[in-house]
Amino acid sequence: MDGPLLSPDERLGDAIRTSAIPAGPAEFFADLGSMAVALPVLAATLAYVTWRTRHRLPALTAVVTMALVPALVVPLKAWLARPGPPPMAPATGFYPSGHTATAAVAYGLCALLLYQVHRGRAAAHGRVGVVVVNAAVGLGLVRQGYHWPLDVLGSWCLSVLLLCGAAYVLSRSRRRSSSGTPRCCSGPS
Repeated sequence: MDGPLLSPDERLGDAIRTSAIPAGPAEFFADLGSMAVALPVLAATLAYVTWRTRHRLPALTAVVTMALVPALVVPLKAWLARPGPPPMAPATGFYPSGHTATAAVAYGLCALLLYQVHRGRAAAHGRVGVVVVNAAVGLGLVRQGYHWPLDVLGSWCLSVLLLCGAAYVLSRSRRRSSSGTPRCCSGPS
């Protein structure tokens, strides 16, 4: 693997890995990207939003969007076969970061879903919280030597695409349900 970004990426990754960032908090935030943590948070949010709205489309949208994460990340990892940082090398398959994509999409979906129920300041705080948590997850993954910085950045880019698709579907369903027109009778908007 070679390219103009490889050396700067490795230098930045090495600098973060050997920085004064404490290993304990870094590991905690890296773990927030695991499916064992992110999926239960998303499931609880789905249950709450479904209970509050009585609509199933937001839950279906979230499930499909979350299912696309491994469906896209796993083949990309195999195809690109990027070697991991020194603690993980010579193993390959580190780009894009699955933990980063899982965290970004799961917690991003939580914010989108909660927006279905809560608006205003609560929604703004939720969006800020998602950005902060995902930045901490990415930093933790690089600090602990699980990924290079570009592995994390690539996953964030993929996650933005998935979340934009989910936001589009959710906004269209919200518009239709708030218009008072039955869904079966509403025409193209």
